[in-house]
Amino acid sequence: MSRLKGFLCGVLTSATFGLIPLFTLPLMAAGIKVPSVLCYRFLFSALILGLILASVRERFSVSRKQFFTLFWLSLLYTGSALFLFWGYHYLPSGVATTIIFLYPVFVAMLMMLFFGEKPSAFTFAAIVLSFIGVALLSGAGSAQGVQLKGVLIEVLSALAYALYIVGVNQSCVKNMGAWKLTFYVFLFDALTFFFFALFTGGLQPVPNTAAGLNLLLLALIPTVVSNWSLVYAIKSIGSTFSAVLGAFEPVTAMWVGVLVFAEPFTSSLFWGMALILCAVGFVVLSPVLKKTYRRGKLVYLTRVRRIHSGLFPYH
Repeated sequence: MSRLKGFLCGVLTSATFGLIPLFTLPLMAAGIKVPSVLCYRFLFSALILGLILASVRERFSVSRKQFFTLFWLSLLYTGSALFLFWGYHYLPSGVATTIIFLYPVFVAMLMMLFFGEKPSAFTFAAIVLSFIGVALLSGAGSAQGVQLKGVLIEVLSALAYALYIVGVNQSCVKNMGAWKLTFYVFLFDALTFFFFALFTGGLQPVPNTAAGLNLLLLALIPTVVSNWSLVYAIKSIGSTFSAVLGAFEPVTAMWVGVLVFAEPFTSSLFWGMALILCAVGFVVLSPVLKKTYRRGKLVYLTRVRRIHSGLFPYH
């Protein structure tokens, strides 16, 4: 039952995160600028998380080193969120979310380049597939609502999020509780976008009840709920299965864009998105794939070719 709940939470994480365009695009259509939208999103999310932490009597204190680390991490998260929303001006929401989903590929590349992680054939295959997928999306043409500028912006968003993930795992806040870490990141993000809004025309007021409801739902469903369900899924079924279930994120965003906002969907967009999802699958499942490959190779050599198993130390 616990694993079943874990799988359901993994699906919930992906589905809720993929709903970002559902609440964001109406706000942008109402004339609310991106800095104001993101300021309200992260402010409301930080308030909700603060109430959760207070209810479980979690200590809010952090060391000076952790404080500055959280601040720099929040800037990476700020960049990822800003580029994601900015890209909505140039891309269908489903395409934009799919490109964001490149972040596991970028994480693998960063770990190889800067932390000495050994690459595998599956990682290289993922990198090749991801570039081909992005090329297909870039060549889809403005007639399908895709612009090269938007693709590049979303690639930057994915890269910023990958840097955020690597930064968390390689910094002094690695062992900090997920809720506490996320609370401070969201709080710093809210402050960053508040000052950003002030220098770009001022923080816009919420124009009506519908906009206020969309802002609240944006902060609650694809932000707080998705983070909570992700933590539960990782604890119940592990990070690999949770990441695999993350493939529902761009699928959800794609169907929201097609069904709700009548965004175009062509064969080139389909194949570009499919290749990106395959690339992510290779990265996420590479440990399992390598183990399966080695086991299959061992069975072939020992049972079919009759070579003694003692010659193969990796089994």
